[in-house]
Amino acid sequence: MNKRPVIGITLDSEQPGGYSKYPWYAVRQNYADAIAAAGGLPIALPHDASLAAEYLNHIDALVVTGGAFDVDPALYGDDDRHATVTLKEGRTAAELALTNGALARNMPLLGICGGEQLLAVALGGTLIQHIPDTIEGALEHEQLNPRHEPGHPVAIGAGTLLHRIVGAAEMQVNSAHHQAVCDPGPFAVVNAIAPDQVIEGVEDARYRFCLGVQWHPEFFIDPGDRRIFDALIAACRI
Repeated sequence: MNKRPVIGITLDSEQPGGYSKYPWYAVRQNYADAIAAAGGLPIALPHDASLAAEYLNHIDALVVTGGAFDVDPALYGDDDRHATVTLKEGRTAAELALTNGALARNMPLLGICGGEQLLAVALGGTLIQHIPDTIEGALEHEQLNPRHEPGHPVAIGAGTLLHRIVGAAEMQVNSAHHQAVCDPGPFAVVNAIAPDQVIEGVEDARYRFCLGVQWHPEFFIDPGDRRIFDALIAACRI
């Protein structure tokens, strides 16, 4: 029981330029730091949907990270694509294969920001493609202040897994997204809502640990953020 659970972290990918003249992967250091601080052993997962099952054979839990791109609307049945939508098709294919595989194995799964949106789609949900064009009077969900500072509060749903984890009715969170969950799916439930009623988290009680949050808890802005990672690691030991 003293062995650290192995936690797979999905990577971002970029085309040549900046770090390298060739295509490259990246992940922010605080994702790995947050997992290690909670007692996990973080490892990075490259993008190859055909190897998803092999990767899942070697990890105890999956963290699907965020990034500056969007889920293809076609994956949730929307034939229209908003002008602001940008895709990383290879990354999405790999992350969706990993997510579906983790769900099939009842493996602990945490979706963060874009990972929460992908999780909702995997659970049969849909997305708002661009908040400013859909929610009248919406907050600035792509906050102007630094990401390590809070952007707005969220109300935590009573009786949800998230509420049991963080032990609070409200959290202060950062905000770095222009899309959001619209319909969480037939079995998933909403666990967090922003003051403008934008959905900020989803979960599915059919699984032992299936949680998505729209913010980035790896920045440890709110006391509940550390508890999310602690709970993920604890779920690996059940």
